[in-house]
Amino acid sequence: MTLSLDFARAKVARAWRLGLWWLALLPGVLQAHPHAWIDFSVRLIVDDQGRLEALHQAWRMDPFYSLILLEELSQAEGGLEAGLDQLGAEILANLEPQGYFTEARLGDQLLNLGEVSEYTVMERGGRVEFVFLLPLDTPQPLRQRTLEYRIFDPSYYLEMVHEAEGDTPRDDALRVNGELACTTRIEPADPDPERVMAASMLDVNDEAEPGLGRHFAETGVVTCD
Repeated sequence: MTLSLDFARAKVARAWRLGLWWLALLPGVLQAHPHAWIDFSVRLIVDDQGRLEALHQAWRMDPFYSLILLEELSQAEGGLEAGLDQLGAEILANLEPQGYFTEARLGDQLLNLGEVSEYTVMERGGRVEFVFLLPLDTPQPLRQRTLEYRIFDPSYYLEMVHEAEGDTPRDDALRVNGELACTTRIEPADPDPERVMAASMLDVNDEAEPGLGRHFAETGVVTCD
């Protein structure tokens, strides 16, 4: 089964107006979870006392959905720039109750995340990019500690992976600013084969088990001296 581009545009446009861009799924084009993907990069913001203050994140939507969204957004009152601004506000409003799709730990301690107030949405290289600064509720010292984080869509409608070249994460997909001596690595997801099979059987109208996306998430690891 195939869909006309006009129908696809209409479905994405409706989802955009509802602020649910990650649910703009096209039956017949993509059948199993995940239905689309996001490439992301993370930069740890560290203050001059060696404390982690925030995770600066950049998310790039896949080319297909970017193409459709950019065509729709360009028809907004005020043009593409105004459409991107409105999209950013709606994305943020929907991510906030879900913890911005981000889970971070220092050792065994689950970190409390603050509220995003700095963000932007732009077109870059033909793709829609959402960039935001996710602060910690309280800055945390990083010296002689290991940070681990996962970024994932709990429903696994979206696959979220670090920016990569082929199967290898790019060096700039995970960075640490400041003067701390830190090592970084990105561990691939290792989901149970039964969960992989279960996800492959879900179509666009099925509801995934709660937290399914976590099992398919890569893990960013940062250890500082």
